[in-house]
Amino acid sequence: MQDKWFTDHPPSKRYPHYTRANAGEVLPTPASPLGQTYGFDNAIGHGFQEASIVMGAYEEDDYRDGKPEMVTFFGGYFYINMSCVRIQAVRNPAITVDQLDLAFFGDRPDTPPYEPHPKDDKPHLEEKIDAHMQFVLTTSHWPELEEEKERAAQIRADRPDLASLTDNEVVAHLRKLHPYIRDFTTNQMVAATSSGIPPGMLGAVAEAIGDPTMPMRVLAGLGDVDSAAPSFALWDLSRVIKGDGELSALFDKGIDGLLDRLKTLNSPNTQQFKDDFDNFVYEYGSRGPNEWELSAQTWETDPSIPLRTLDQVRKQPDDKNPQNGADSASKDRQQVVEEVRAKLAELENDELIGVFEGALVGANQMVFRERAKTSLVRVLHESRMAIRELGKRHEESGTVSDPEHIFMLLDEELESFVADPSSYSALLDDRYENWLKLWDLTPPFFLRDGIIPPLTEWETSTPFVESSLTEGDVLTGTAGCPGVVTGRARIVRDPTSPPDLEPGDIMVAPLTDPAWTPLFLAVDGVVVNVGGQVSHAVIVSREMGIPCVVSVADATERIQDGATITVDGTNGDVTLIRNP
Repeated sequence: MQDKWFTDHPPSKRYPHYTRANAGEVLPTPASPLGQTYGFDNAIGHGFQEASIVMGAYEEDDYRDGKPEMVTFFGGYFYINMSCVRIQAVRNPAITVDQLDLAFFGDRPDTPPYEPHPKDDKPHLEEKIDAHMQFVLTTSHWPELEEEKERAAQIRADRPDLASLTDNEVVAHLRKLHPYIRDFTTNQMVAATSSGIPPGMLGAVAEAIGDPTMPMRVLAGLGDVDSAAPSFALWDLSRVIKGDGELSALFDKGIDGLLDRLKTLNSPNTQQFKDDFDNFVYEYGSRGPNEWELSAQTWETDPSIPLRTLDQVRKQPDDKNPQNGADSASKDRQQVVEEVRAKLAELENDELIGVFEGALVGANQMVFRERAKTSLVRVLHESRMAIRELGKRHEESGTVSDPEHIFMLLDEELESFVADPSSYSALLDDRYENWLKLWDLTPPFFLRDGIIPPLTEWETSTPFVESSLTEGDVLTGTAGCPGVVTGRARIVRDPTSPPDLEPGDIMVAPLTDPAWTPLFLAVDGVVVNVGGQVSHAVIVSREMGIPCVVSVADATERIQDGATITVDGTNGDVTLIRNP
């Protein structure tokens, strides 16, 4: 193992602390060289930086040589520069560093403390910060995101016949898509970063009224969350299977070969299911368990992934319809809002009343975040499909030994590759071999003081050890979605190949992003190792009304598969009832 991966960034002296929080949800695996350079270094990272300047808390001279510093890579793994992110709390009088940390990183005792820097304070930015705060706290409709959503849908509809394009035309298509990735990232990151503001404001109100559970309940049941839409669509498909004996029998035989078996059937229900599934893949095919990484499989490149989820969800009874949970969460939200308004009226505190009402509108940023990300992921996927076409044809011609090796290119090498592909064959083989070694590493959750240990000193993945928990032990995390449920814990480390999930089970996962959340339909509760109050998993679980606790450190190791646990999504506790 080498000490440093060849695409890694140099650490920042100005912003010395890094975290995998949220970054691990975005990119859980090592980025491929092309995924990092085309996707992040030359597009997404610049969108991050532009977003920070748009929000008013940063200026171009806050970054070294104008280069993005919020987005960085070590050991091939994506890290968020938490020192850099904290600047928005330092310069924004409406939130504190502690509140921002809780929203984004979860309640972890090992979080590096904030250390002031002489350049942190910039009073002249306060007017622009205030203007952005007014935007956050007064905006319930963001037309630009609607335009991006329509544009992303049109880009998908306009996908050319990639197989008929020459190599140079494929690269030209990639270059055409590139600016959209950067531009869409800007609004996505404005919304994502802004979504951390309302929980902090609600936390101040919660403290005043003595109800720590209030913020999470108020942020549930927001409605119209785009990243939850695939889960609702999968539920509808699962009901078609459950209600049809012929389709159920096909699924009973296993997922392998299922699509081929479907082609042999011509009943009206089977044909309708095939059409509906094709439409589902067209609409949501960009989603997948690692959708920011260009080399990752998605629901379009590997339809067995959503089919496996359907196989799990079809077992649920009809009364587990996620719309029921969404309706319940929405009703509870409105009730809590009215209760808080009454308590604040009794306190006669106009300032707190203003904070609360502003935070209610600001909660729309969570909806905006998921909408913007959905559009961005859709455009990223169009690049993925073009790159895969290059890999496929050059594997067939023998210039690369495996189609996956195309992702070992750097962005700046695309043109020279298509000019002389055979000159890259050995280099791509070597890079791929070394890239696979990165997958055996366990990236530190925090990197402190600008010190990046050599990769030879990073922990490697080890066999899972048996839990030492005893009955009655309580693991404390961050409340994600309200509700209490007791059931069998099922450890899920790979959403593409989950264990058999049964109604009443509780999924315990290392991390989740929107592509994991369809599995929420197959279980009654969710526990996640990492995540904050505004993580994608939390936002979607609240939309579906499924009890969820995040930031439960090492839950997948400390909880045994098959154990009976109680998940309290209101208070953030997970209790072991008995071991298997």
